[in-house]
Amino acid sequence: MDVAQIAKSSQEQAVAAWIDYINQLRINELLTKLASQDINLENALAELQKFKDFIGDPAHILGSTTTKHGEIAENAQVYISNARRLVEGLSREYSFEGVARTAPEDYLKNGQQVQSKFLNGVKATLNGNGNANGIRQHIEKYPWFVKNGGSYDIPKDQYDDIMRVLQLRENSPTLLTKGDRRLLEAIDSFEKETGLSITKDVHPAVVKYGEVQQGTVNDTISQEEESLKERDQQKRNAAYKASKPSLKQGTQATAISAVAEGGIMFCLGIAKKRKQGKHLAEFTADDWKDVGIDTAKGTAQGGIRGAVIYTMTNFTATPAAVANALVTASFGIAAQAFQLRQGTITMEDFIVNSEVLCLDVSVSTIASILGQVLIPVPILGAVIGNMAGMYMYQIAKDHLSAKEEALMVNYQKSLANLNKMLDERYQQVIAQLKRELAKYKSLLELAFDRNINVAFAGSIALAEYVGVQAKVVLRNKDDIDHYFTN
Repeated sequence: MDVAQIAKSSQEQAVAAWIDYINQLRINELLTKLASQDINLENALAELQKFKDFIGDPAHILGSTTTKHGEIAENAQVYISNARRLVEGLSREYSFEGVARTAPEDYLKNGQQVQSKFLNGVKATLNGNGNANGIRQHIEKYPWFVKNGGSYDIPKDQYDDIMRVLQLRENSPTLLTKGDRRLLEAIDSFEKETGLSITKDVHPAVVKYGEVQQGTVNDTISQEEESLKERDQQKRNAAYKASKPSLKQGTQATAISAVAEGGIMFCLGIAKKRKQGKHLAEFTADDWKDVGIDTAKGTAQGGIRGAVIYTMTNFTATPAAVANALVTASFGIAAQAFQLRQGTITMEDFIVNSEVLCLDVSVSTIASILGQVLIPVPILGAVIGNMAGMYMYQIAKDHLSAKEEALMVNYQKSLANLNKMLDERYQQVIAQLKRELAKYKSLLELAFDRNINVAFAGSIALAEYVGVQAKVVLRNKDDIDHYFTN
């Protein structure tokens, strides 16, 4: 029995199984990220729906027709900000919880008070305008507000305008217009009289002044919804890109495979010398040279093995065990071809040796696949399966008759055919599952279409598709009236 061959075969299958395992880890991570992103998008859209519900009932919005935008801006800041964080998988920052409508604050950000000021123009927002109070009037009424951690939010476009003139004054003062200078005077006066810092105590809202007016807010919500979906797709694309095979991981697989195969060849080289009756202390320079040559050869072959298996498993529909078998058979047949060219073996020897080599590799491959199925532990199942199969095969070669050996070979071939049949059936089932999922997704989209008529018809089709009893499906107005009145 060639125990060395079994050890080397097990090492090769271990490398193949390990590469297959890291490939599967990437796929599992992708599926986990996509499932998580489904939840993120659902939560973000649900948060935005709260804003839609608020806008949908103008009667409960405080203020007159010309001032309702103030409370709209507050809700926009809370729900849009939260939705943007939720689609990223983060927690909410803003909340109305525990905030009365007449409280000094309009909402909370991470538990800290925030007052929103949305007046027409920067100067009005800072210093008030007629009967409309700005930040100045608020801080005069609540002088403790900022000291206790409070802050102010103003329209994004107004904040950007403030930052623009401040930067111009610092970097290019000659480019300031008369309007810019008047705005700077208003900013300086505001900071001096209130004791507040524009850059520390005042922050930009997520929306501009014009985006929260009653005539434009619905467009703002629609644009935000599309933006959330676009960001969601970007995160999905990033997750898919991160899950793709990489040069770094391929290099890692190559290096580890090279070290593993070089190491096993080193150990086998030592063991071979020890079998000749030599102790380590008795090794000559030639002995160590032989061991070094075997180790270098194994390292080179291991590097090639790792690179080929990684490439084939990621860019072709090839299982790792099969890819490993191809590499092993290629090395073996190449060695036989070299001996044939050197004249050390005959053509008949070349054919017989190549056939035996391919049979050895096939047994190792099938045994590894079966071992991984029976023992679904990454790498371990493949190694145990390979060792068990190779031991059985070696015993057959060493001790059984030609007829018994042929039976064993036929059995291995039948297992290979069965594995092929199962793989084909698996692909058919996967294809069918994809078709059904696509159909279900299409029906789901129709059931939730914005067009009520399309959604109604889609809901009926969806109910029928998932197996709802026909007699309980509401198909028309009469069915609906009957259901709710009986």
